[in-house]
Amino acid sequence: MSQNSSCQNWLAAENILKKYYLSIFYGIEFIFGMLGNITVVFGYLFCLKTWNSSNIYLFNLSISDFAFLCTLPILIRSYAYENWIHGDFLCIGNRYVLHANLYTSILFLTFISIDRYLLMKYPFREHILQKKEFAVLISVTIWVLVTLEVLPILPFINSGITDKETICNDYASSGNPKYNLIYSLCLTLMGFLIPLSVMCFFYYKMVVFLKRRCRQQVTALPLDKPLCLVVLAVTIFSVLFTPYHIMRNVRIASRLDSWPQGCSQEVIKALYIVTRPLAFLNSAINPIFYFLMGDHFRDMLINKLRQYFKSLTSFWT
Repeated sequence: MSQNSSCQNWLAAENILKKYYLSIFYGIEFIFGMLGNITVVFGYLFCLKTWNSSNIYLFNLSISDFAFLCTLPILIRSYAYENWIHGDFLCIGNRYVLHANLYTSILFLTFISIDRYLLMKYPFREHILQKKEFAVLISVTIWVLVTLEVLPILPFINSGITDKETICNDYASSGNPKYNLIYSLCLTLMGFLIPLSVMCFFYYKMVVFLKRRCRQQVTALPLDKPLCLVVLAVTIFSVLFTPYHIMRNVRIASRLDSWPQGCSQEVIKALYIVTRPLAFLNSAINPIFYFLMGDHFRDMLINKLRQYFKSLTSFWT
């Protein structure tokens, strides 16, 4: 009786998390993410006259985030009303864009870390990897590669009917768990762990380079900011993405017939729900990096906004 009561409590917690936690959290991400990414896209299109490799990676990252944020309203509505009314096509498309954003973000952040390191070593951008043409080629390759990585998700996604209501199942709750787990583990390795290792390697190289510069210079103050950015980027990347990938694979594994019976499945589902919006919080956080890491981007955007408001004020006066 006690175990059954505990299972019912976890099931109730899962329903509350879906209805309130997911809808509210995604709503917050949508509001702040849209404000930040629209500002960034506006800045790149209308303020930036000279593009470099960093700008190209950051712009593609903002486009990826913007595409994901556009899918959130129907997702928020479905969780708030506990019903999916948009059909199988939009269900599959929504989950596809969601995962495409996740893995393009990871790869663009990885190449941004490489570009930051090269910029420290080659401040005049004479290295071939810092050329605009190369950055465009890499960006196109990332979009194609992620598309190929995420396409196998499509057969696993499906909408279902519970209590006479249609729902759009999340990826880890759909499809055959046996084959889904194999694919999810491969996706975790190729889409997350390898890029994370590359990012950590280049951020480590940055830390070593900055510390060496600190010893060579009289004052270390000019290098405090880039060093803090390195630590902040790796910390945010790890905290946001790691729990999601762990719980996604555990959630799929818990659906296997060999998984022990009991309340563990309900506990895992609840914990997995908690990690999901955290993984996509990067879409609202990324604009901060545009201001902190974009070459002169912040100053140009602020100057443009000042000119706009100044002209608007003079027009009305």
